[in-house]
Amino acid sequence: MAVQQRRNSKTRKNKRRTHYKLTAPTLVKCPTCGEFKLPHHACLACGSK
Repeated sequence: MAVQQRRNSKTRKNKRRTHYKLTAPTLVKCPTCGEFKLPHHACLACGSK
């Protein structure tokens, strides 16, 4: 098992963690009822694509 030889600085740690962010889901309007839904999924309100 690998053992850390030196302490990593805060800057180095934060550079590694820059890609650990959340992304908001893409939403589109349903053409039938106008509710927001995920693309390529059935609408939760009316059931249409």
